[in-house]
Amino acid sequence: MKTSNIIASAVAAAIGLSVSAGPVLAADKAEKCYGVVKAGKNDCGTSKHSCAGVSKVDNAPDEWVFMPKGLCDKIVGGSTTAKEPAKEGK
Repeated sequence: MKTSNIIASAVAAAIGLSVSAGPVLAADKAEKCYGVVKAGKNDCGTSKHSCAGVSKVDNAPDEWVFMPKGLCDKIVGGSTTAKEPAKEGK
């Protein structure tokens, strides 16, 4: 009886991990989309920082997130190339 409980727990854990990982985009089917990222949701660094999840403002023109190819061009403000952020005080 204990062995079947252990096996059932292991199977449940494996299924839970596979579901929680979510879909992953293949490199050839994804592209960087700039200017549409919410604060703290960026995928990687810029010239100002080197970490994911540290963007300070929504829709910063130099922050990006991976998206399926072709989707970025359909989003208002989305661009597949980085733009310089506005200078403070202007």
